[in-house]
Amino acid sequence: MLSYDLIQEAADRLKKRVRQTELIHSHHFSEKLGFPLYFKCENLQRTGSFKIRGALNFMTAMPKAALANGVITASAGNHAQGVAFSADLLGVRATIYMPESTPLQKVLATRDYGAEVVLIGRNFDEAYAAARQAEKESGALFVHPFDDPLVMAGQGTIGLEVLADLPDLSTILVPIGGGGLIAGIATAIKETRPTVRVIGVESAAAPSMHFSLKKGRITETPMTVTLADGIAVKKVGEKTFPIIRDLVDEVVLVQEEEIAQAIVVLLERTKLLVEGAGAVTVAALLNGHVENPGGKTVCVLSGGNIDVKTISLVVERGLLAAGRYLKLKVELEDVPGSLAKLAADIAAVRANIFLISHDRRSITLPIGRTEVLLELETRGYEHIKEIIAYLNGQGYEVEVLK
Repeated sequence: MLSYDLIQEAADRLKKRVRQTELIHSHHFSEKLGFPLYFKCENLQRTGSFKIRGALNFMTAMPKAALANGVITASAGNHAQGVAFSADLLGVRATIYMPESTPLQKVLATRDYGAEVVLIGRNFDEAYAAARQAEKESGALFVHPFDDPLVMAGQGTIGLEVLADLPDLSTILVPIGGGGLIAGIATAIKETRPTVRVIGVESAAAPSMHFSLKKGRITETPMTVTLADGIAVKKVGEKTFPIIRDLVDEVVLVQEEEIAQAIVVLLERTKLLVEGAGAVTVAALLNGHVENPGGKTVCVLSGGNIDVKTISLVVERGLLAAGRYLKLKVELEDVPGSLAKLAADIAAVRANIFLISHDRRSITLPIGRTEVLLELETRGYEHIKEIIAYLNGQGYEVEVLK
């Protein structure tokens, strides 16, 4: 079973093999929220996430004979890279089963560490089932992404580092997928600082721990697509659940728009690139999902493995959520000068046209009318209200698009 001693052993085992990541105080967010806020930057960890801690601790604790047939695992991406890196370090063959929807950046990074990647299944759970079947056929050692005491102990070393850097910690927010990260951190922190609040954060699109705790038993929960793909699991761990039930003070949920906005604001204000799963803790604080916050607070930024394509989509969603990007459809009279007048009216309210599309051939339009699609850069929700009110006052029929 997971214990404080097991986490201390993991810390000794991982010393000089993983990075002791920075604990950064954020002046901007501290002033915005009204209490001291720090970021534990596992997005700067080797392989780009905390997962290397658990994978490497597990594998280095195994006798050489157990690794003779190689290792096998399933992962949405970050655990895959942790296992692949660790296997390469130890000279062990690694096979990684990943969902077909895994971002390309994570697939390529895993292959770059020398692992064989098998893309299979629509989500983590289907890839996991395929990996467990392959384990039986190959004799390889399975490295569980979260539901193993050695894996949890490796992740728990984050808790030891946070307390060493910030002994008067009040609250720590931790992302939850299968539960290995928060189980390890909660065990490490509660042993010596039982009054510290440990708060877990899940995506509302994959709320398996939230509903399991609510029902008092592990419950398989349907999922939808989420930006936080690294913590999207249908079923939490058999070993992680009782630890979280006993040690974690609260579990909160965040929405997709909130995650996107958190990624964007972290990039803009702190210059930290964080993936969706790593940004959920910040999203929870910024959107008031944590009751009575205060005291020295730490958000664990669990990973930074986000591909360029996803970044572009996330930035657009984050700007929309923050009221800094507006999509409109406007119907005009199809006469010379109508489009120029619309552009001038938009300039009058100091909005910047990012993209414009002018269509007079749509069969849904009456003869003599034309449709204009606009994407505008704006300065927040008050500015958006001002723009719409002004255009309506000028006689335009305006439809806001999502």
